[in-house]
Amino acid sequence: MTLSFFDQFMSPTFLGIPLMALVLTLPWVLYPTPSTRWLNNRLLTLQGWFINRFTQQLLTPLNLGGHKWALLLTSLMLFLVTLNMLGLLPYTFTPTTQLSLNLGLAVPLWLATVIIGMRNQPTVALGHFLPEGTPTLLIPVLIIIETISLFIRPLALGVRLTANLTAGHLLIQLIATAAFTLLPLMPTVAILTATLLFLLTLLEVAVAMIQAYVFVLLLSLYLQENV
Repeated sequence: MTLSFFDQFMSPTFLGIPLMALVLTLPWVLYPTPSTRWLNNRLLTLQGWFINRFTQQLLTPLNLGGHKWALLLTSLMLFLVTLNMLGLLPYTFTPTTQLSLNLGLAVPLWLATVIIGMRNQPTVALGHFLPEGTPTLLIPVLIIIETISLFIRPLALGVRLTANLTAGHLLIQLIATAAFTLLPLMPTVAILTATLLFLLTLLEVAVAMIQAYVFVLLLSLYLQENV
């Protein structure tokens, strides 16, 4: 039976039971838990250094009210990076290629930032819809445009992550199929195609990390506007 290139994006099931919950839980098992020892091993030290540097860079533009989100944003960053990186392994499933999952992460967090802004500083939050000094004739148009841009933010977050990862996986599968097909016919071209595949895989590793960082960074920027 010939498989479609999009079959890799189907949610895994076992005996008709969806395994999405198991897929989302597995990444947390891979991280070492902190110990009570005075000296940690190299892996824990590297993990702690990365978390500290990321949290410091992410929360520098925010005031003290936004620092309450440090644990949530850092955990989300680690979660997305792990899912994206594990999805590059052979015979694995990438949950972040599902738009429903990405929107399920983006919409509640975006909505939380909007609610915080409306509750803490409603005047400033509503002031974003109408910049100061706007001509009278442009006021209705600008309000409509700013409202649309506000509600399109979570959609842009989810679609950006989904589209980048889906496109990368499809490119890898297409080039791998081409290299496998060309190997008995034109070995030299197949070797060049395999080299291109290796470089594309390195690019996808970078994309997997960058897209997770962009997702969390944009959430922190939305939070910065409302705290």
